[in-house]
Amino acid sequence: MIKYKSLFIDLDDTLWDTYHNNKECLEEMYVAHQWGRYYTSFEAFFAIYWPHNMALWAQYRRNEINRQTLIIERFGHILRPMGIVDTQAILAVNDDFLQRTTLKTRLIPGAIELLEYLRPSYRMYILSNGFREVQFKKLSNSGLAPYFKKMILSEDACIQKPHKGIFDFALKNTNSRRNETLMIGDSWDADIVGAYHSKIDQLWFNPEGVSVNGFEPTYTVKSLLDIKNIL
Repeated sequence: MIKYKSLFIDLDDTLWDTYHNNKECLEEMYVAHQWGRYYTSFEAFFAIYWPHNMALWAQYRRNEINRQTLIIERFGHILRPMGIVDTQAILAVNDDFLQRTTLKTRLIPGAIELLEYLRPSYRMYILSNGFREVQFKKLSNSGLAPYFKKMILSEDACIQKPHKGIFDFALKNTNSRRNETLMIGDSWDADIVGAYHSKIDQLWFNPEGVSVNGFEPTYTVKSLLDIKNIL
């Protein structure tokens, strides 16, 4: 007997390869905007941008900053040293970045094979903190859209993972029962801790073998295809 009926699945870096897709976009922009005049190399630029971007997303998840601050500061941090301080100019760079990301289609290895395996037996929903204007395009352009009944975004719930409110919102809006739902995601803080505190079982996609912090998830896998041995 199948224990779960609904699967909440994170999109970024669980199915859609955010790290490599975004890095490719940033390298295109580095060339197009001639940022090489200010940085010794793209890798030097990326080494500044990426940790700062990740720190901002962590603040966003904790409700310490809002969406607009995240959008402005992730590029403002690397543009201001170039003398680009105008908010509209920074937002234009962000818009360029978001538009480019929607066209990238690199997926985490095994994503499509796993979804094909799961589709006959489960109702699947995306549960994401990503922004509405890009998440739907990313899902469609990468071929993931047909596998999901609905996408639940933090913008819809007005609260981000890992807060319990977004999980409650997702359960209500998908007519899912808490004890028949499994959260699948790569982020310990957003996906796994969030589901745990919401009393939803968790499946941690942990390809780097990061140590757990505080509790053992219901399941842990290093490869998406390992999920076929669980579900």
